[in-house]
Amino acid sequence: MADAATRASRAVSAAAIEAALAALDKHQPLNQLTRAVHGAAWCDTSGTIMAVREDVGRHNALDKLIGARLRAGADAHDGFLLVTSRASFEMVEKAAIFGAGTLVAISAPTSLAIERARHLGLTLAAVARRDGCIVFTGALAPEPEAIAR
Repeated sequence: MADAATRASRAVSAAAIEAALAALDKHQPLNQLTRAVHGAAWCDTSGTIMAVREDVGRHNALDKLIGARLRAGADAHDGFLLVTSRASFEMVEKAAIFGAGTLVAISAPTSLAIERARHLGLTLAAVARRDGCIVFTGALAPEPEAIAR
């Protein structure tokens, strides 16, 4: 598991989250057919979706994704997790054990998820939409135009 300082140094931009959200639907063929499954995606730092797993259970989708990334020898430092559900404390724990620096959820996190993310140094962004999200713990990377000011 990556330590909190390592995870915090890999901040993800709002633009990357927006890009991933905009592309997510076309990466979920089972959900397109059923509208009844959850998805978990691994996105690179630009927001390009690198892998997606779907399941009727949100935890199962995340487990499948993390397993696939581990089997592929992927580095958890090169992106972020995106889930099509709320964020529970178990999902936060799984993200931290995997070594991800950021977990983005489409729905709101539980209070315990926020507490665990804060304790683990994980950036937790939720209520994520294409036009923004709420950062509950940690921070997103500053946008280039914000740095120039």
